[in-house]
Amino acid sequence: MEPTKNGPILAVFASSKGPGDPERASLMSQTGTYFAKRGAQLVCLVEGNSIPIPLITAARAAGGSVRIVADTSFVLPPALQGVTVEALEDQAARFERVSALADGLVALPGSLWSATELFGVWSTGKTKGRNLPVVMLNRHRAFEVMRGYAADVLSPGLPGHERAIQFADNIEDLWSRISRLVSEAR
Repeated sequence: MEPTKNGPILAVFASSKGPGDPERASLMSQTGTYFAKRGAQLVCLVEGNSIPIPLITAARAAGGSVRIVADTSFVLPPALQGVTVEALEDQAARFERVSALADGLVALPGSLWSATELFGVWSTGKTKGRNLPVVMLNRHRAFEVMRGYAADVLSPGLPGHERAIQFADNIEDLWSRISRLVSEAR
């Protein structure tokens, strides 16, 4: 696990592109600030220049550390100068890198794109023997379908699924759940 850390390293999946919750930018900012103030280090996967700028700027403004794992076409916006960027050509390599860095995965309401990236990183981790906990912010029922899937499909076939995937209703609950799950996994 790298780098040396005080708090957990959390891969946060959030998208500011496409249809979805109009509060996304605000939720990203609140999450970045809240997590950074509690010592979390954030990892963001950036593909196709879909970058969660409000999350990253808020975390940095609160004294947090952020690392971006991106495709090779990514150009760092001037507002994010000083953020560590790892550019990897292959999507599978990016998924593997984020999975290797993270202690846990967090999903904020966003687009199908960010949910697809979350699944890619989670499943890559599973194939590498990593059981990364996932917590989704179910604001305005954004992940209600996933919640139903977890209850109906995962629960009978995956013992302990409640330690693998959880849902939160607000940012405080999101932090509480992911920090507890990461602690239990260590």
